[in-house]
Amino acid sequence: MNWMKEFDKRKAYENLANAIIEQAVHDFREAKLRLQKNARDAEAEKTYREIKRFFRSEWFSQLTTLDGELLLEKLEEESE
Repeated sequence: MNWMKEFDKRKAYENLANAIIEQAVHDFREAKLRLQKNARDAEAEKTYREIKRFFRSEWFSQLTTLDGELLLEKLEEESE
């Protein structure tokens, strides 16, 4: 029964990590869209830079096996 608790904990951490990354992707897209409408939107620029830094961070690498640089590349291509 103890292994089941460990499995549930691991699954909960996985779900949390996925939610963090999904939110970052959502926020990145929103910031990018705002910058396309107004390149001088300081708040959107700040968010955009912070999320790019997150995707390149050690923390991101600990949350997932995804390649942060590749993810950024794909997100940038979406808005072209």
